Amino acid sequence: MEAIRPTSRQAILDAAAKLLVEDPGASLVQIAKTAGVGRATLHRLFANRDALLRDLALEALAACDAACEGIEERASSASEALRAVIEAILPLGDRFHIVLMSEGVFADPDVAAVYERQMREMDELIDAVKQEGGIDLALPTRWIVSVLDALIYTAWTSMQAGDIARNDAPALVYRTFLRGAAPTNSDSSQ
Repeated sequence: MEAIRPTSRQAILDAAAKLLVEDPGASLVQIAKTAGVGRATLHRLFANRDALLRDLALEALAACDAACEGIEERASSASEALRAVIEAILPLGDRFHIVLMSEGVFADPDVAAVYERQMREMDELIDAVKQEGGIDLALPTRWIVSVLDALIYTAWTSMQAGDIARNDAPALVYRTFLRGAAPTNSDSSQ
């Protein structure tokens, strides 16, 4: 049996990420062609579309971990760490967008475990920003994390559509997030 080049797997994942963002219904044949590999190679590496999506999801989650590694240790405050996390995550939008579009991948226990760990870490960071006074303590942490997720997703789709510049996205997300979640003054109207 012919050994599969280590780059074939990555070429398939890269091609899938590119094609599936443009066309979520792209076929495995189209993905193999774009990757420059035969269908047989693709099927040896990924038994089916679900297996490919699962590996794309795990790769996106691992890229997120790698991009955010050490941020909290280097940051002088939780708010600074949050801004750095947003700046680190936004360039990963093309890959992560696929994960969010493919909700079925969260049924996979490995994907679900990594994603839930990342959400717990984000909960902890948001709680730290709350303790610094950057976010109203009365707002539920998971609500705030969901709002941040939605803003990041909106930035990804807006960048892809050409509505905002990639360089502007982190500041837009951070500004919108903190101004929308800032503590309210007791004498301001709601």
